[in-house]
Amino acid sequence: MAEDSRKISPDAEQVDADLSASGSQEVVIGLFGERVVGTGDLSARARHRRLREIFAILRRYDILRGLTPQKLVSMLEDLGPTFVKAGQILSMRSEILPESFCRELEKLRTDVEPMGYRTVVEVLEHEYGRPVGEVFSHVDETPLGSASIAQVHRATLVTGEDVAVKVQRPRVREVMGQDIEIMRTVVRHVAPFMGGDQFLDLKAVVGELWDSFNEETDFLVEARNLQEFLAENASVRYVTAPAPHMRLCTAQVLVMDYVAGPTISKPKEIEAEGYDLVEIGTKLVENYAKQVLDDGFFHADPHPGNIMVADRRIVFIDWGMAGHLSTYYRGILRSMLTAVAEHSSPKLKQGLLELSENRASGADIDHGALLAELDAIVDTYGSMSLEELNLGQFLSDLIQLARTYSIELPGAMTMIARGLVTLEGVVDEFLPGVSMIEIVENHVRDSQDLRSLARGEARTLALEGHKALHGALEAMGQAGLVTDMLTRGQLKLNLDFSGSQDPIEDLSHIADRLTLGIIIAGLLVGSSIIYFAGASFTVLGVPLLGFLGYVLAISLSIYMVHDILKHDRKRKR
Repeated sequence: MAEDSRKISPDAEQVDADLSASGSQEVVIGLFGERVVGTGDLSARARHRRLREIFAILRRYDILRGLTPQKLVSMLEDLGPTFVKAGQILSMRSEILPESFCRELEKLRTDVEPMGYRTVVEVLEHEYGRPVGEVFSHVDETPLGSASIAQVHRATLVTGEDVAVKVQRPRVREVMGQDIEIMRTVVRHVAPFMGGDQFLDLKAVVGELWDSFNEETDFLVEARNLQEFLAENASVRYVTAPAPHMRLCTAQVLVMDYVAGPTISKPKEIEAEGYDLVEIGTKLVENYAKQVLDDGFFHADPHPGNIMVADRRIVFIDWGMAGHLSTYYRGILRSMLTAVAEHSSPKLKQGLLELSENRASGADIDHGALLAELDAIVDTYGSMSLEELNLGQFLSDLIQLARTYSIELPGAMTMIARGLVTLEGVVDEFLPGVSMIEIVENHVRDSQDLRSLARGEARTLALEGHKALHGALEAMGQAGLVTDMLTRGQLKLNLDFSGSQDPIEDLSHIADRLTLGIIIAGLLVGSSIIYFAGASFTVLGVPLLGFLGYVLAISLSIYMVHDILKHDRKRKR
């Protein structure tokens, strides 16, 4: 049940100790988002100390000279659990990092140095407000797994149940919250200087890190996720998850049924117990397709360590990160998969735009260019055989294309793409002979029996009829208003020709410059006449009025040159 990294930096432990000694902290929401605050001057002092520590580590790794994948992993480990978690997120974002970096960052999932048993007992007693012996008759001193956020111990309840207890490291929430606040501050100051086409979307990564941090450090979220998954799969005999003991779960302690069995990463052990790897792989992918396309609730990080085989069933563990997809979005996703199979770029484009969370700005999209790029995607993936088609990579390419055209997709789409990429890696490495896309395609086809198809069509027809009726009534009301305005002579017609804004603006600038040029010429001519006419009061040998005319003409000339250069720079950008 390991989840994060191989070690905790001694520096991070020192910060943790400093925080404990200085006072209490809590996460609050302010005008500029969530942040960690504390009593007295704790927050400022601790943040400055941590910031100096971060810069010292960055200097030690000489990041300005570049980072290799190995150096990046070592640096993140030294920076502490927050940066380890950021590395984990980036390891699943192949659309923004080279594959070599993603593969190396995956190593951050292995075990870390465990915290002492005495600390575990102290956390349990603090959470329950009573001696640990009143809740557990026995707690193993050796952990089943240890990570930078928490570690898991096998235990026995006083009522006799065999359970696994996930215990959060002391004050890890405060330490990580402080680090994320520092990241946000740095990104807020650095992002304006990086432009819109930077290699890495720093704000998106920090935002995703904050969401992940909030979910994974509140074990009640994971307990509810376990409950929801068990409810959604109650009728599926070959899939399960550890059942949580909700009365014993808190924000920092998760108590669930103990599960014994090999993980998917140990195929030889699975075969030795009499299981068929192809059958397991087929059922694993089938259930994941059900999670995404049917239930709309899915495991967001199905890496090998989070999937076990026990008691003839596939067991999904570590539900700290889960995704939700609405019925509306699931229908669109199905139609997009069908569009690829049908080689239909227009249908794929329609689905992509319907997924967009900023549909109101769709008029600003270059639809011709978008359609041409989708043609290339359809040609690439639509011509592949089922064995060759990489479903996760297909979704990742779509997400990257959407980002290029400023189409904002739901966050769940990124989680689905990431989950599919991870699951495909699991299937390819440990469960050979399983065609993931073929199983997904069969699931989509089989789930559309005549009865469900009829229900779906009836529901779609009812919704479209409802929208059409309201649209027709609204159109009739607008038509009546237009007729009334026309009879009163109040109707005005505004036309907006595509591409006309820039030429009209250019003409306006030309007219302004011509007017200004005529004024400058008039000032120069008038001042020269006054100069030759002579006058009693002069400045530098020039009559006062003529001198003022020359100054004004020169000033206007400088302004006009500056305006021309500024306008040209703006057009080039």
